[in-house]
Amino acid sequence: MHLTIDYRTDYRFTHPQQRIIQSLRVTPTSHAGQTVVDWSIDVECDARLRSHVDGYGNKVTMIYIPGPVDHLSIAVSGEVFTEDTAGVVRDAAEPLPPELFLRSTPLSAPSPAIVAFARRAAEVDRDKLAWLHLLNHEIHRRLAFDPGKTEVDTDAATAFAAGHGVCQDFAHVFLATARAAGTPARYVSGHLFRRDGAARQPAAHAWVEAWVDHLGWVAFDPTNGICADDAYIRVATGLDYAQAAPLSGARTGGGEERLTVDVHVTMAQSQQQN
Repeated sequence: MHLTIDYRTDYRFTHPQQRIIQSLRVTPTSHAGQTVVDWSIDVECDARLRSHVDGYGNKVTMIYIPGPVDHLSIAVSGEVFTEDTAGVVRDAAEPLPPELFLRSTPLSAPSPAIVAFARRAAEVDRDKLAWLHLLNHEIHRRLAFDPGKTEVDTDAATAFAAGHGVCQDFAHVFLATARAAGTPARYVSGHLFRRDGAARQPAAHAWVEAWVDHLGWVAFDPTNGICADDAYIRVATGLDYAQAAPLSGARTGGGEERLTVDVHVTMAQSQQQN
């Protein structure tokens, strides 16, 4: 699939800021099933950009902006060719061993209810891959997608108990459950082409990858109850949202900020014509 991405983030501040530092994990890399043919980041003000690769293998762009500045706009755009690999991730940068992704975090810590949920699922099917598919389906069934009811710091236990959340919460519940059962799992941020025609989206997407010995990393999307296919663009990974967040940073200048995000993921015009 030939996909195009236009991803715009706008910050507006009630007081001019003296300095802004932003860390962006918005640039995907090429691997089997995903080929990045064009990608750009445009900051609509005077800014200094520096890039590096973090410990998870993610491309990170640091943005340094001197003040005074009362608004900040960051535009990300690109084109990617994707193929359906049935969720199996191959040839991606892997600087860390799978065992690291057994580590729990505050956002992905399992509650007793999640541990019991993992145990019940394991009793149904003890084959690792089949169990992960079951887990993906059950989280999709148990949690309702409900934007506006959780925050970026909502943890897996809270979302699981509430029974609703956004894609970030579905991913954290999957991480907590898989790790509680001894399966390495990691958080993935990226983009999703909506086959229902909803090109405009209010945020990036999130899913997970779990380790299966004879396959390697396999991508599951509990929000939609499926494995990732050619509609997914994989951008960054980490132990949880905090390590893979598209944008994070700090500012000096006080006051409040208002954030708006607008994401368009579409099929390239050439493919639509074909």
